[in-house]
Amino acid sequence: MLAAGLAVADEKGLDAVTMGAVATRLNVTPMALYRHVADKADLLDGIVELLLTEFPPPPAGSWADQLAAMAVAIRASAQRHPSVFPLLLQRPATTSRARLARDSVYSALQEAGVDVARIEQAERLVSTAILGFAASEAAGRFRNHSRRQLDADFAALQGLLRRFIESESRIVGNERPAATTPPAP
Repeated sequence: MLAAGLAVADEKGLDAVTMGAVATRLNVTPMALYRHVADKADLLDGIVELLLTEFPPPPAGSWADQLAAMAVAIRASAQRHPSVFPLLLQRPATTSRARLARDSVYSALQEAGVDVARIEQAERLVSTAILGFAASEAAGRFRNHSRRQLDADFAALQGLLRRFIESESRIVGNERPAATTPPAP
């Protein structure tokens, strides 16, 4: 059913995703959908899940390799689903499967040594930058630029984000700093 919703959005745009349109695509009555989703918002949350889970989990490797692979996969998803992809900028990941993508970013940031108290913010900033670039590209904002230029821009963005993450890291070289006790007042 979620795939049918995604297909409707891909073909006719996000505004065309209604319970009736999805039901028509599946040759069922709209009421039949309510056994699977509570309402249109639930359907859209499911489409967000599909977008965030259509690519494989990040490969084993360094945190930087994992985040780079996820960024490339997200960009490819935007190119496959240009009219639907902005949904990722409008709706949070609320389903358990959709949150796995966010949790993968959290894990990579933790591995990078980002302070636990700052991981949520770092994930928001990194994800928004990657999603924003991918959505802008898919929507045609950069249509006057060559593929080569866009690839270079994306690589530059990834480099900026890597430096940001490294600046948030508590890791020095390959070692985490020793825990210190603050001086007594």
